[in-house]
Amino acid sequence: MEILCFLDDHSRYAISVTCHQPVTGPVVVTTFRQAVADQGIPASVLSDNGMVFTTRFAGGRAGRDTINGFSALLRDLGVAQKHSKPNHPTTCGKVERFQQTLKKWLRAQPQQPTTIAELQALSAQFVAYYNTCRPHRSLNRRTPLAAYQARPKAAPADSAPAQPQPRVRRDVVDNDGKLTLRHAGRLHHIGVGRTHARTPILMLINGRHIRIIHATTGELIRDLILNPAIDYQPQGVRKPRPKPN
Repeated sequence: MEILCFLDDHSRYAISVTCHQPVTGPVVVTTFRQAVADQGIPASVLSDNGMVFTTRFAGGRAGRDTINGFSALLRDLGVAQKHSKPNHPTTCGKVERFQQTLKKWLRAQPQQPTTIAELQALSAQFVAYYNTCRPHRSLNRRTPLAAYQARPKAAPADSAPAQPQPRVRRDVVDNDGKLTLRHAGRLHHIGVGRTHARTPILMLINGRHIRIIHATTGELIRDLILNPAIDYQPQGVRKPRPKPN
């Protein structure tokens, strides 16, 4: 069982503490969306370099050409993404210290949790005490909640979501007339048509707007808006021809 924590940097207020088995990329995205819905959009987020937060140290093509779901969400919200230095956990010292305190408290409980639900219930009990009752020395003996409410919240520099950065990818249509594209950490298949099997293409990617161009002739093969909710992006349903009178 693993615990995912989001803390306010200034006040150490625990914004979100959730328990999972295990913490995955989609879990991070869903949890952060809920935190934003509850507390608003922050100016920036600092995390370690785990693959659930960033692919910047991923090897091969995945690290060069893609961003994961969390990075894509922050980009869309206009939130600056910051990372700790490799092998330097003290960069995220506040959340590390919070987790140590939480785990020490959990180990001291007479009834140890055996399920995610039990661990979540105990964690929620600790968070309520930590945020509202426990004075913090670094906050001049104030509680995290008091410090959190005492100052206006930092927001993204530009209230409008950041514009996605266009990119170009070279590929070859597979034998079934499809291409693959990873968007926000999820793999999608794009139908192009078997008549284009083994055709070299350029894929122009601008957020969810995708244009597929024949790499040799420059012909536009397909222009689509990716539907992130489905894995396969069909070519579309052709309109039936009108019946003759």
